[in-house]
Amino acid sequence: MDTYSFLRELADSWILLAMFGFFAGAAIWAFLPSQSSAREDASMIPFRNDDDASPRLGSKGTSRNMETMNHD
Repeated sequence: MDTYSFLRELADSWILLAMFGFFAGAAIWAFLPSQSSAREDASMIPFRNDDDASPRLGSKGTSRNMETMNHD
């Protein structure tokens, strides 16, 4: 058996099994109850730098300040 055939068989069987085991372990670890605070922290990343001084958008995508100015 030449080197290519040996490495091909190894990759098709044992390496694939090892990669699946790693994926399954990472997925199980990510959803453990002890990781709930990390998931909560990660879900709040887009809102970390929000401040109350920024204009809020109304229902039509315009800022509330513009809506109040146009109520003639």
